[in-house]
Amino acid sequence: MKFRRLPSAPTALTAALTLALAAAFVVALSGPAGAQTPVASAATKPALTVRQVLAQSSTWPQTLSATGSIGAWQEVVIGAEIGGQRLAALMVDVGDRVKKGQLLARLSPGTLEADLAASKAALLEAEASAREAHQTAERVKTLQGSEALSPQAIDQALAADAAGQARVAAARARLQADQLRLSYTQITAPDDGVINARLATPGALVQPGQELFRLQRHGRLEWRAEVPGPELARLQAGQVVRVQPSGAPAVEGRIRRVAPQIDPQTRNGLVYVDLKAGEALRAGLFARGDFILGESAALTLPQSAVLLRDGFSYVFRIDGNRVRQTKVQVGRREGDRVEVRAGLAAGAAVVESGVGFLADGDTVRVTK
Repeated sequence: MKFRRLPSAPTALTAALTLALAAAFVVALSGPAGAQTPVASAATKPALTVRQVLAQSSTWPQTLSATGSIGAWQEVVIGAEIGGQRLAALMVDVGDRVKKGQLLARLSPGTLEADLAASKAALLEAEASAREAHQTAERVKTLQGSEALSPQAIDQALAADAAGQARVAAARARLQADQLRLSYTQITAPDDGVINARLATPGALVQPGQELFRLQRHGRLEWRAEVPGPELARLQAGQVVRVQPSGAPAVEGRIRRVAPQIDPQTRNGLVYVDLKAGEALRAGLFARGDFILGESAALTLPQSAVLLRDGFSYVFRIDGNRVRQTKVQVGRREGDRVEVRAGLAAGAAVVESGVGFLADGDTVRVTK
C-alpha cells in the first residue's frame, strides 16, 4: 500500500498568497472601468443661454401689397413740324429742366426766309392792285343810273374790286403760312418739365414728325401698381400709399386713379399713384408698395424670434428651463417685427434670437 505525500506547510502558504495577489490585481484592473461607466452615462448636453421676449398686442396699419414700375406722369414727344431742314443747334440735353416756350433746338431756315420775303412782296402788290380797283369801283358807283357807262362796264368794275380784295386775302394767307413755316425752325418746349430723352443730332437733316426730344411734364412721376382684380374694389382715389423703390428711399404717394378694367392675361389691374418728388426717383425703377386700408390689432414678435424651417414658421416657447418648438402663422411685417396670426397667445414667452441653434425640448438658461 502506497501513501500520497502531502505538500509541506510553506508550499501551501505560497500558493494561497499567489491566488490572493492575482485576485487583487484583477479587482484593481476592473475597478476604474466600472467607476467610469456611470459618469459617462450621466453626461448631458450643455444648456444654451437665451433671452426671452413676450408676444405683444398692438395696432398696425392694414395694408395691401403690390408691385409695379415707376413712370412719367405724362410724357410729351417733341418733334419737327417741317422737313428738309438741317438741325443747326441744340440748346438742351437729357436731364435739363425747361420752361414752357423755352428754345430747345433751332433748324436752319434755308429758303424759308426767301419765301417769306416773296410773300410779303406779293401781298404789297395785291394790296396796291386792290386799292386801284376799289377806287375805280367807287367812281363807277357814282355813275350808276346815268348813260355815261354801260351796265356791263359798271359790273366789270365792281367785279375787279372784289377780285382785288380776294387776291389780297390770298396773299395774306400765303404770308401767314410762310411765317408759320419759318417759326417751326424754332423748336420750343410745350410745357414745363424735364428732358427725358434727346434723339436729335446736330447737322442731321430732319423729316416732318421726326422725334427729337421727350419731355416729362412738370417732372411728375407715378407708380403703376399691378393689383389682383378682386382687390381693386378695396382701393379708391386719395388713399395713402407707401412706395419702396428698388435702391432708393421709401416715398409716400396717393392713389390718383384705379383702372376700370383688368388685364385678361395676368388678371391684374393697374392703380396709378402720384408720387412726391425725390432726387433718387427715376422713371423705369421697379418698386414695391403698401396701400393703407385702415388699422387693426396685431400680435407681434421680433423677426429674429421666428424660424423658417421646411417651409413653415416656428417659435420656441419657454417652458421652465426647456423650450418647445411651436408652429405659427405669420402675416404683416413692420420694421423689425412680424405679425403672428395663429399659434401663439398674447403674453407668451418665446426665445428672442438664435432660434436656429435650438431643437424641441432643449434645456436652456433664460435671461430677461
